[in-house]
Amino acid sequence: MKKNAFYAQSGGVTSVINATAAALILESKKHKSKIDKVYAGKNGILGALNEELIDTSKESISAIKSLRSRPGGVFGSCRVKLKSLKENKKEYERLVEVFKAHNIGYFFYNGGNDSADTAFKVSQISKKLGYPINCIAIPKTVDNDLAVTDCCPGFGSAAKYIATSTLEASLDVASMSETSTKVFILEVMGRHAGWMAASSALARKDKNDPPHIILMPEVVFNQRKFLTKIKDTVKKYGYCVIVASEGVKNTKGKFLAESNTKDAFGHTQLGGVAPYLSSLINKKLKLKNHWAVSDYLQRSARHVASKTDLLHAEAVGIYAVRYAVKGMNGVMPVIVRNKKKNYSWKIEPAPLSKIANVEKKIPKSFITKDGFNINSKAINYLRPLIIGEVFPEFEEGIPKLSNLKLLLVPKRLKKWSA
Repeated sequence: MKKNAFYAQSGGVTSVINATAAALILESKKHKSKIDKVYAGKNGILGALNEELIDTSKESISAIKSLRSRPGGVFGSCRVKLKSLKENKKEYERLVEVFKAHNIGYFFYNGGNDSADTAFKVSQISKKLGYPINCIAIPKTVDNDLAVTDCCPGFGSAAKYIATSTLEASLDVASMSETSTKVFILEVMGRHAGWMAASSALARKDKNDPPHIILMPEVVFNQRKFLTKIKDTVKKYGYCVIVASEGVKNTKGKFLAESNTKDAFGHTQLGGVAPYLSSLINKKLKLKNHWAVSDYLQRSARHVASKTDLLHAEAVGIYAVRYAVKGMNGVMPVIVRNKKKNYSWKIEPAPLSKIANVEKKIPKSFITKDGFNINSKAINYLRPLIIGEVFPEFEEGIPKLSNLKLLLVPKRLKKWSA
């Protein structure tokens, strides 16, 4: 019997997550015998709990295709982590209530680690609450820290932006270093895994090119070695470029820039490692420096997206639908790198039980002995992920965007209260 599908975006968005949405919606149209309509949750899982379902069938094909070049999350995202079925059965009973009311038999959740955990919990509804649902998690995260998959859609484009920004800023600093700025610090995302900071090394053409120092959460921050490295680098090249993960920790295991607040997922809010390092350099070395925080820019820069990343993002959306209509449940379409000299890849299903709440960090074999850099093995892993350009269409000098109708399905249930 035909069922409707529920699709939602979760967590921090990327420059290619809407491409995944577009691919999923268009692929669903090829399976009309099993999937009737695709409803998108307004603001992630909240869309299901609040019965705020966007009817994507009301959008034109051209509008859906335009999502391929639109950054952000067109349907809205959220940072909400469901508790276990045992801890909060009421939430899951509400999901079943909404699914029944709108004939939803397929659940697609597009996100990172916490989202994989949510999808894994929802996948258990069939067995524990007796409601048939095919739940597929779809990978997305600029942090590149999902287990099993070779890489995560969204990361390649963020990496391309970081490498490009590092290259361009380094040329600026080099130009001014004789009489002005000696040190430049770029802070990038990466709470527990340093993949984004590591990607800045792709800016190099020569081993002596910047960035000169890369700080990753996988390596404990050593202040003395750090300051010595800066002094030696400035002496040798006249300037020093540093790329630092937001999640760099000290010898006590605390974030260098830890604040006293937490986000909706319960993660400690980070207060800015770049200004912390800048203050340290000012105090200890008396060197003029500048810092920048790439923040949302690194994950929303669709204008410099990686073609490889875009193809990954579309493929996981397509395969999510194919897996669902085959009756699969509790799996994620993951990217598998083929073991060939020339880069190639394929999509395979992986169980969420092996992905949810598991973080993939940079292996020690990718990091140099001094802890301030990555080696050729890491470069060989990273380089293919940023290859290719897919520029958006421009209008009057800026990227052209198409607006969607985003029409909500009429509600059939009482208002939800947590």
